[in-house]
Amino acid sequence: MKTLLLGAAATALALAATVAHADQAATPAATTATKPTYGTFGFDTAGMDKSVKPGDDFYDYANGTWAKNTPIPADKSNYGAFNTLDDLSRERTRGILEAAKGDPASKIGAAYASYMDAAGVEAKGLAPIKPWLAEIAAVKDKAAYVALAAKAARAGVDGPFAFYVGQDDKDPETYIVSMRQDGLGLPDRDYYLEPDGKMAAIRTAYVAHLEKILTLSGGGDAKARAAALMAFETEIAKVHWSQVDSRDADKTYNKMTLAQLAKAAPGFDFATYFATNNLKPADLIVAQPTAIAGEAALIAKAPIGVLKDALIARSIHSFAEYLPDSVANEDFAFYGTTLSGTPEREERWKRAVTFLKGTLGEEVGKVYVAKYFPPETKAAMDDLVRNVLTAMGHRIDGLTWMSAEAKARAHKKLAAFTPKIGYPDKWRDYAGLTVKGDDLFGNAMRSNQFEFDYNINKLGKPVDRGEWFMTPMEINAYANFGMVEIVFPAAILQPPFFDPHADPAVNYGGIGAVIGHELSHHFDDQGAKYDETGKLNQWWTDQDVANFKALTEKLGAQYDAYEPFPGAHVKGAFTMGENIGDLGGLAVALDAYHASLGGKKAPVIDGLSGDQRFFLGWAQVWRRNYREANLRQRLVTDPHAPSQYRADIVRNFDSWYDAFKPAPGGKIYLAPKDRVKIW
Repeated sequence: MKTLLLGAAATALALAATVAHADQAATPAATTATKPTYGTFGFDTAGMDKSVKPGDDFYDYANGTWAKNTPIPADKSNYGAFNTLDDLSRERTRGILEAAKGDPASKIGAAYASYMDAAGVEAKGLAPIKPWLAEIAAVKDKAAYVALAAKAARAGVDGPFAFYVGQDDKDPETYIVSMRQDGLGLPDRDYYLEPDGKMAAIRTAYVAHLEKILTLSGGGDAKARAAALMAFETEIAKVHWSQVDSRDADKTYNKMTLAQLAKAAPGFDFATYFATNNLKPADLIVAQPTAIAGEAALIAKAPIGVLKDALIARSIHSFAEYLPDSVANEDFAFYGTTLSGTPEREERWKRAVTFLKGTLGEEVGKVYVAKYFPPETKAAMDDLVRNVLTAMGHRIDGLTWMSAEAKARAHKKLAAFTPKIGYPDKWRDYAGLTVKGDDLFGNAMRSNQFEFDYNINKLGKPVDRGEWFMTPMEINAYANFGMVEIVFPAAILQPPFFDPHADPAVNYGGIGAVIGHELSHHFDDQGAKYDETGKLNQWWTDQDVANFKALTEKLGAQYDAYEPFPGAHVKGAFTMGENIGDLGGLAVALDAYHASLGGKKAPVIDGLSGDQRFFLGWAQVWRRNYREANLRQRLVTDPHAPSQYRADIVRNFDSWYDAFKPAPGGKIYLAPKDRVKIW
């Protein structure tokens, strides 16, 4: 739900490390240590590979020895700086949950106890989900299917469409229902349509997985049913929009009435679908109208048995973690191992922590912040954010490609920013959520319904500008275009991103560039379409747009050339927003670092200049090793470029060339005319 809540008008620093996102544990924030966590000045020089020339591969120069010596844990699809902090955050959260487990009045304690009761889950078998499977089995016609698909959405089960209540991009003071394409069991349409051998093997494995799931859930002829479901999903994939088109804020803003939707997409009873969940939207935003119409037509002609099997498969996947290992292991074997390459499931306590973050995240967050987020960290971040915002203002003034008229509006937008640091000013109230210490499946179902109701009940109410879409325990950050805000949860504000005892250059290259990244998102190829009020509204001249497009196409070409595997390239258009965020973020952070020196020359530390330490600090946060399957999946589904190429964006900075003196002809060397500068 939370990914959808962010919607098209928001973007995060990284996908979750264990799903999509250093070999040292960070020092707890509450200690009184004065030594940096990493190395002598905040950077792990032992992790460098100085046999690599910076101009050949800056990522390997900064991180090569770390990469060679750091195995990926068996329960992870990738491993790096994000995971190091995530492991620390989860250990801390585990301590909070263990302490609460014995408190009969604690909802978080009861929820944690229900998850940790492995024996109880095994003893119940499939009994908890059987009433739901019986409801699916009882469906006899399309009318009953539509009503149950709506009920499934409230239960947290993916259906033919995804919908949520969020800000209206062209009226940001108003909530509206937004609808997006859905209906696939594989991560993206490319998995169904690409002829590549790797994709073909995954398709074969997926059909085998569906057969096992349909067998586990009961009923006969699972082999034929799995093949029919795969054929149905393949037809859905053919009408789905691409990832590139689906991230375009203009193309995906299609406002229509319910009657207009019904006319544009005949074959599905949308009025009943929404009314089943007490939604009667006067208007709604349909992100991919041709895909929605295509799916409606396919549902209209599909056999009812195929539609029911789709609901069964999605239901088992959605609730697998709350069912016996016979189900959970099969689900993981496909989604965890086949798709992401992860050999082993996480320990139960780790999965329990993830469950609590999704069900009672802010209830846990209150305790987490009190224990692990000191006021001085928040104050230091306030200063850093102000410095980066000031640097962005100066960069806007210096742009040669932007008109004076647009610069004036850009400054207005900059002045409108709301930084959110650490945690919400007002915590969520979970009084309406029933939690039982011996009912894991029921807790998951009720939590999904509670979150669904919380979301749709926003409709008709004033926009809540204090709302957060990440918990304080997240190792991430995000930009929300409609809110004109940048958001930094407490847990990311630790080494290697931010260390109060590290050299400022490293902090500016780490958390300073993260701040700049989220800020720059508001001026990337999509964020720049939103004005100072958060409204999707073209505020540039036509010439500004043309100049900007020329620069972004040049940046896109750089990323299109990256080829992690033979024939498998990074998609420059798909990763464009994140690449602009990195390019602009690093630029404003470097300016802010220089300004922080107050006109003095940066000291040399361990033979490294201030600018060298700054760029090394940037490279350090992108340390990450991937399993091949995970990296291949990311090339299709992740709007972020692989970490190596994020680090190597330094190739566009004159200051990097001045600092490291790479010789022309190096693999990442760019002639001055080829270096991209946008913000």
